[in-house]
Order: sequence, then structure tokens, then C-alpha cells
Amino acid sequence: MEKVAGIGGLFFRSRDPDALGRWYLEHLGISLTPTTLQSPVWEQEAGQTVFSPFPEKSGYFGDPSKVWMVNFRVHNLAKMVAQLQNAGIAVKLDPQVYPNGRFARLHDPEGNPIELWQPA
Repeated sequence: MEKVAGIGGLFFRSRDPDALGRWYLEHLGISLTPTTLQSPVWEQEAGQTVFSPFPEKSGYFGDPSKVWMVNFRVHNLAKMVAQLQNAGIAVKLDPQVYPNGRFARLHDPEGNPIELWQPA
């Protein structure tokens, strides 16, 4: 069977796409969609990616009206959390260390849940 090679994009609706795109660039370093062939495209590093549908009534994402959550791999969770908190962004660091790594949770300016993951 032919399989997909990875995620080629993540597309979602936003009340203010330009402002939200700038927030992701400023705070998480994710380049926006290029406007020219010469513009850089955000390239993720090779690594583990979990693809997991959740039950419709799951509380894992927080707000029940949110139907998706993105999980970003990070090299140093403590540094990323400090960087975000220094920018005035509320981040909840999970104190538990799991066999697969550590996690933190935050929300973008439109309330979309984001999980940060430092793999073990």
C-alpha cells in the first residue's frame, strides 16, 4: 500500500489570519505561507508524529467547541516555556515526566489549544 510521507500543511479557519499567523511566527518560529517562490517555507525536523482521532466528547482539548489541537515537538521544553511566559503567554507545564517525554499546554490568541512535547 502507498502511504503518505508526512504532514504537508495544517490549515484552519481564523477570525484574523494575518494576526494569528504573525503570533505563530513571533512566538513559535513557524514561517507563514510563502508569497513568492524565493520565500522560505517552514520545514519541520524529521521525527515522531502522532496522528490520533479523539472521541467527540473528549475533554483533552479543553474548550469543547475546539475540534483540533496541534502538538509541536521541541528540543528544550523548559526554555520554550520560559520564552513564552516572558512574552506574557500563559503556559501550563505538566509536572509529570512520561515514558515518551514531557508536555506543556497553551492556547493561541483565538483560543486554539497547543501542546508542546519534548520527546524522551
